[in-house]
Amino acid sequence: MSGHGGSDGHDGVGERTFAALPPAPGRGFAQTWWGRAWLSALEDGALDGAQVRTGRRLARAGAVGAMSVRPGRVTAVVRDRDRTAHRADVLLDVLSDAQWNRFLHLAGRRSGHVAALLDREMPPHLVEDAETAGIDLLPGLGDLEAECDCGTWDHCGHTAAVCYQMARLLDQDPFVLLLLRGRPEGVLLSELQARGVAAAAVSEPERADGVDAAEAFASGSILPPLPAAPGLPPEPGLPPSLDADAPVPPGLDPAALELLAARTAVEARLMLAEALREDAGRSAAVTGRLTLAQDAVRLAAGLLGGLHPTDGPAAVVADRLAAGSGRDREQLALAVRAWAQGGTAALSVLEEEWTVEGEMLARACAALDSAWEEDERPVLHMRGNRWTVVGAACQLRLGQDGRWWPYREEGGRWAPAGDAAQDPATALATAWPDGEEALS
Repeated sequence: MSGHGGSDGHDGVGERTFAALPPAPGRGFAQTWWGRAWLSALEDGALDGAQVRTGRRLARAGAVGAMSVRPGRVTAVVRDRDRTAHRADVLLDVLSDAQWNRFLHLAGRRSGHVAALLDREMPPHLVEDAETAGIDLLPGLGDLEAECDCGTWDHCGHTAAVCYQMARLLDQDPFVLLLLRGRPEGVLLSELQARGVAAAAVSEPERADGVDAAEAFASGSILPPLPAAPGLPPEPGLPPSLDADAPVPPGLDPAALELLAARTAVEARLMLAEALREDAGRSAAVTGRLTLAQDAVRLAAGLLGGLHPTDGPAAVVADRLAAGSGRDREQLALAVRAWAQGGTAALSVLEEEWTVEGEMLARACAALDSAWEEDERPVLHMRGNRWTVVGAACQLRLGQDGRWWPYREEGGRWAPAGDAAQDPATALATAWPDGEEALS
């Protein structure tokens, strides 16, 4: 990513130029919620779906050159398969001065909003508050207009390719969207800083709104300063040993108490992992009332953490949990892996095979068709909700919620390979042993 070019003034000549992005075979273009919203505006608003698919193929192949982003316009040169070059422009209305004033007021109300933007995150509450105030930061249906020298009046493959690459830029830096809406980053931050200074001079303090915990941790202006946000430790903490010379009180089993403390440490780590998880759509570890077999897996995940003890008290516990869940030890280990990926939803995908039909089948086929171009799409053998890549030890499993779960063959068994994804190409890239490069 290059630095700023041009000037960053209110007159709309602020401009940033980005070097051409590398090819992106076998992956979803947008990883953030705001990047996906940008692509939805393209895919839902384009009149010709074939042109959108052509644009996705061109973007995946790295056919989009350096991109220039300035208020109201994105410009790039896109090359067809025959190397013919076309200038493609994507246009989006800039916000008015009145809308920017309202936006600056909203952003300044919560210091966490500015901190999140500086961390290259788009705070969802800021976008929602802006929409309520009549300010659409993200484009909606029909907002992305197209101009291309190929002569197509609506979105063509070239302008669609620019939109797909733009989604990748937005993933990296939401300030690119704000520049497209009319304010360069430097100008925006200067205006916010000026408003902050003015607000501090007001003699009568305003009532402070509450903020999310993540925004509070991200803010550097809160006094006294908060500690750094906790990271996820590599392993659960070790409880203190209860092996002491003191006599054991009647009715207390030290071994059982040590197991309970170890389980609590593992559960605490799982809760922290859930809190830090980036994918807000991922299933929680426990949903609804568990069956006896599901609860045995939950206990195994907490007590054993996916380990395979061969002797001692932990091995006895593992054998009892395996028997209680109706599984052998190897099956229990796979179930624990699935539980760690997504709780009961992931566990049902591991063990339940069901027939995909009707509207669910149509949606699944449409998702597969849109994930790859015809000449890139892997050959899948479909059996129920388990669709295996022909000639590779990879599999996609469709959940009841429409998400795709990656699986990989290990030792003659199909094993969970990662988190679920809405995009089948993203899920399959996780399952492929060598990552997404193997899908090119």
